[in-house]
Amino acid sequence: MAEPKDETSGQSAVASYVASLSSDLAGMARRTGLDTLGYLLEMVRLEAESQIRQSGTNGRRSG
Repeated sequence: MAEPKDETSGQSAVASYVASLSSDLAGMARRTGLDTLGYLLEMVRLEAESQIRQSGTNGRRSG
């Protein structure tokens, strides 16, 4: 069953914010030598972007 449009758009908005914020935080972490933390934050960004793509194609997460 597909999620309601407003819920999906809300999730996309949150995922977009998380992607942007985690990208900024990853850069800050790496610039100060916190490489592992930077890596983990980059993984958060990639997952958030994946969620945005999934909600744009069918509104549901597979799995």
